[in-house]
Amino acid sequence: MHTQTAAAAPSPRAARDHLLGELAAFAASRPRLEYGNYGDRASYRAEVRGITRDLHHARALLAAVRLSGVTEAQLVTAFRGAFSGRLSWDGSRLDYCTGQYYPTEYRKAVCAVLASALWAYYREDCLCDTGDKIRAAARRALPRAIATRWFN
Repeated sequence: MHTQTAAAAPSPRAARDHLLGELAAFAASRPRLEYGNYGDRASYRAEVRGITRDLHHARALLAAVRLSGVTEAQLVTAFRGAFSGRLSWDGSRLDYCTGQYYPTEYRKAVCAVLASALWAYYREDCLCDTGDKIRAAARRALPRAIATRWFN
């Protein structure tokens, strides 16, 4: 006799790790810049450098979130307010609504969501009750440039 078993719900850690994996893949996707939108090689290269810096920031923030106790609920909540809510999570996939120019902003959206989740984690779970204490915690966990940019 064959009995059916209900599929077990993923653990909170597994759900969080899945969401972080989706954010990492989204940030790692190619920006699809169009060279024709730039007047010269110098302005194109400057844009590429800024976009690459955003990728490095996203990777550092992802690592900080993975090492912290940020929960899936804190991550999901962070989508609502960060980057005007243009990056969203429906429980299974990410959706991004472009503001002006996708290649220059999609990685910033990932960074904003991760920084917002870390801010909530520092405030709620690490008992950092002021913005200064939260920024100090961010400076301890992240490179200075990232902490300064995303926790101002």
